[in-house]
Amino acid sequence: MAKISIIGAGSWGTALGLLLCNNGHDVTICSENEKEIESLKEHREHLTKLPGVKLPDEMKFTCDVRGSLSGQDILVMAKASPYVRTTCKKYAADIPDGQLIVNVAKGVEADTLMTMSQIIEEEVPGANVVVLSGPSHAEEVGRGLPTTIVVGAHDRESALYVQNVFMSPVFRVYTSPDITGIELGGALKNVIALAAGTADGLGYGDNTKAALITRGIAEIARLGTAMGAHAETFYGLSGIGDLIVTCASVHSRNRKAGYLIGQGRTMQQAMDEVQMIVEGVYSAKAGLTLSKKFGIETPIIQAVNQVLFENKNPKQAVDELMQRMKKDELAPDLWER
Repeated sequence: MAKISIIGAGSWGTALGLLLCNNGHDVTICSENEKEIESLKEHREHLTKLPGVKLPDEMKFTCDVRGSLSGQDILVMAKASPYVRTTCKKYAADIPDGQLIVNVAKGVEADTLMTMSQIIEEEVPGANVVVLSGPSHAEEVGRGLPTTIVVGAHDRESALYVQNVFMSPVFRVYTSPDITGIELGGALKNVIALAAGTADGLGYGDNTKAALITRGIAEIARLGTAMGAHAETFYGLSGIGDLIVTCASVHSRNRKAGYLIGQGRTMQQAMDEVQMIVEGVYSAKAGLTLSKKFGIETPIIQAVNQVLFENKNPKQAVDELMQRMKKDELAPDLWER
């Protein structure tokens, strides 16, 4: 049995807490939001984010974040990506040297272009940071539906340990050393999902969405390999797998925000209506900056930025993307073999 503190009481942190508790581990969910913690204690259910998912009596909830960070085998960083740095900075002095931290947030920081694991490593220098990512909606993990996911780590021992802790009959965990690829796939798929959702909101069909998904993973893979990631990662669970589920699912906040933008809402109106962090909005600028830095063409990421931040007409943006796709050469190297 492992002792585990989960930092963040949102839908993902709560769903993972339930999974880990069912696996027989000692789980504490900690958050500074007293109202949220008291509601979890009273109802044994996250009424707003995971309604109907009952939480066992063994799960503990506390507002004492600082007191929950020492003496743990694993800390799970389950804060939304815009808050990872501030959370780490606030509690770094309370985290023991060598602490294993499993990051489950997805994003790239716009100002620094750092992934979440890099931010944690910078703010908590002595930590052993592992990432957990893949096609995994909290709503389905909370209901115990079959899910597959990937653990990325700097060393095999850490990856195998985390794999063993999280693995269950309905939660299958693979391992990989490609932390960069895993995190880029998890962050940039949210940007592509905004485009796919926008196409849905405009009334375009599955054909258009399939084109955006296919060309979207090509953009992510080109950029990722230029940054040193392995191409194979983007055609696995944390790449195309996560992209498909985020672009197609009713659970996806990024797809929903894009859908609302396609229906005529502004970026802010869409974010307000979703009522959750739309992480693709934060990763879009970083994705475009990275593309320019590494000299990689990413027309979908560029179009999403234009719609979000330059008031470009969503229909015009999607139509231009589809016209561009018709002109692009598909795998020209095959003709040269």
